[in-house]
Amino acid sequence: MAKDIYHNAVRTAIETEGWTITDDPLTLTIGKRDLFVDLGAEKIMIAERQGQKIAVEVKSFISPSLVKDLENALGQYIMLIYWHEWNQIAFCI
Repeated sequence: MAKDIYHNAVRTAIETEGWTITDDPLTLTIGKRDLFVDLGAEKIMIAERQGQKIAVEVKSFISPSLVKDLENALGQYIMLIYWHEWNQIAFCI
């Protein structure tokens, strides 16, 4: 799976903020299908003794058609929302 041109820069920024990359890419399953999110990360909150988790999708919008890039990004977003509802897991954008 090809990575976005900003993938490594985003990964470094996330790690700099204290997040630990747990999956690269993060695989989510809906029924018999797999969805891939660029990065999965978690940050341990020691004071609360809870872990926060995030999924990060990196998009650069560099193709000749910005509309096509937007369609692809929105399609992935919709699939992630569907996955969230399917699994009833907290999900923040």
